[in-house]
Amino acid sequence: MDNSPPGGSAGGSGGFKSGLGNLFGGSAPEYSHSELAGVPLTGMSPLSPYLNVDPRYLVQDNDEFILPTGANKTRGRFELAFFTIGGCCITGATFGTLNGLRMGLKETRDMSWSKPRNVQILNMVTRQGASWANTLGSVALLYSIFGVAIEKARGAEDDINTVAAGTLTGMLFKSTSGLRGVARGGLVGLAMSGAYALYNNWEHIGGSSPSSRLY
Repeated sequence: MDNSPPGGSAGGSGGFKSGLGNLFGGSAPEYSHSELAGVPLTGMSPLSPYLNVDPRYLVQDNDEFILPTGANKTRGRFELAFFTIGGCCITGATFGTLNGLRMGLKETRDMSWSKPRNVQILNMVTRQGASWANTLGSVALLYSIFGVAIEKARGAEDDINTVAAGTLTGMLFKSTSGLRGVARGGLVGLAMSGAYALYNNWEHIGGSSPSSRLY
């Protein structure tokens, strides 16, 4: 006959859990449903009932980066110069290759498909690809040098440096064509750099209030 009181098994399991809790440094706190219902799920300002950690230390509103002392969070013109020069060289080589292929097929359209025609097309592709890569790479190199020099001289990084570097690049690139060539190159550089600066600031221009646009 079982003489154990009602709920004895539950009491035994509770004693077992409390024994394990005391074994590992203390019994775990128990929360009622009413206490847990009052815990907010957003904001995370109070302490969590499940962790002995303040959740405010787990939420970071701002991006955190490990930067050298005095360094900026954005890359400067010197860092971007390598990407600019390399990208322009690859773009020029791609465009020149396609243009050379077009010119080679056009010039040899009266020839039958043979080894001389293939060699002539290959020479045209190689010559045009190297020429365009050299041209765009030289322009990117001049632009990067002027941009870095103007930035160091002014001590600021803004769209004035972009426009000035583009204008000087166009003038120097066409300096062997006389004064008119220098003027045309400067105007082309000014137009392209101005369009680039306008594109970078398009969000600020488009985000202006209607009242500011009226006045």
